[in-house]
Amino acid sequence: MLMLLVLLLFVATSSCNALRANKRFHSADRLPMQWSLTDEVNWSAPRPVALAFMPVLTVLLLGFATGLSLSVAPRPGQEHFALPVLVLMGAALLAGQQLHLWLAWRALNRGKEQRL
Repeated sequence: MLMLLVLLLFVATSSCNALRANKRFHSADRLPMQWSLTDEVNWSAPRPVALAFMPVLTVLLLGFATGLSLSVAPRPGQEHFALPVLVLMGAALLAGQQLHLWLAWRALNRGKEQRL
């Protein structure tokens, strides 16, 4: 039961981050999704697709890990690793989402800084 609550917590947090970002980026039709090493945007996606990517990825990855932890018996001595691993995976996904949103914000505002 605790595993499902952790799953729901991370999915809800990721979804709330995406909704907040949708308000912040309301003027952009497309958001950057990939950058080169020279900091140029390689490709972008429509804003709804770009913002829905991480919540969907969170549901898929954490849902898979939760399903495995509830249905597959752990090896002896590893019974208590499932919850910390799930929390670590969720935290890494949220950190990746925040990094993506920050990079997108920086790429969209780069032109505004040069005009000042």
